[in-house]
Amino acid sequence: MIRTLFTIFIVFIISASLKAQDTAVLVDNQAFTLSEVVVRNNFDYKRLLSQIKEDTTFYKAFRNLRILGFTSYNDIKMLDKKGAVKASLYSKTRQNRADGCRTMDVLEEKITGDFYDSKKEFNYTTPELYAGLFFTTGKVCGEDNIVKGRVRTTSNKKGMEKHKEQLKMLFFNPGKKIPGIPFIGNKLDLYDDDAHKLYDYRLDLEEYKGQLCYVFSITPKENLGFFKSDRVVVDQMTTWFDQKTLEVMGRNYSLSYKAGVYDFDVSMEVEMGKFEGLTVPKTLRYKGNWDAMFKKRERAIFTATLFDFKK
Repeated sequence: MIRTLFTIFIVFIISASLKAQDTAVLVDNQAFTLSEVVVRNNFDYKRLLSQIKEDTTFYKAFRNLRILGFTSYNDIKMLDKKGAVKASLYSKTRQNRADGCRTMDVLEEKITGDFYDSKKEFNYTTPELYAGLFFTTGKVCGEDNIVKGRVRTTSNKKGMEKHKEQLKMLFFNPGKKIPGIPFIGNKLDLYDDDAHKLYDYRLDLEEYKGQLCYVFSITPKENLGFFKSDRVVVDQMTTWFDQKTLEVMGRNYSLSYKAGVYDFDVSMEVEMGKFEGLTVPKTLRYKGNWDAMFKKRERAIFTATLFDFKK
């Protein structure tokens, strides 16, 4: 423990004193910036950047929820245009896992406003998407946490189901192209040559929640001028990776865009934890304001807090 704290302290001092001495490198003819501490420690940054680009551990952490039991505090608030709460749900739920199946018990629940309709179905899309991540309806069996070979696609979906899948792709794979979204599908790809003309990419080493991690940040270039609002969708994305396993330990990102038929401004913070060797979501915070054709504008904030994991 003392050695770990000492190492973090040394890295912090080095990073703070030498931050101005960043080094620009080319990987596959694309520019990245390395902090001084990364350069001086002779990390294999090409391998690191390649693994970061193809990361599946973020998605894997959420797939792990399908094979575990856990307790969750769920706090969802729908807001009006002045920021006041017009509908909300606060609950405590328990997911049970037994004999290859999962079920859920609602231990506590408090509802305000028109959160549900008369059939107790969601009146809003945001909590419906939340439920898809953290709630279980009935008994669900035969699931696993395998992500290798699993490809998310919208080709077999229509209408709202297609939009939900697109949002899941955006959530689990931020920075990857998403088909079928008018005007911005290609602009979400943060790793092609066009994106490198718009964004800066930086790899560093720093302490995150008491643990030494690689931190990879993507931010829009300065002085993009008039075309920034039309070409930039990702306002910032920062991801912390476990130094040894390269699993995602935390991710913050914000996205915004305005088009003729829709607009959105959303931000997300996800903090991971560990349970018996598995990486799992620990805390998730969301704040969003979006509007789409044929849908009412939704302004929402929510926090999910997961704990007491069990196999």
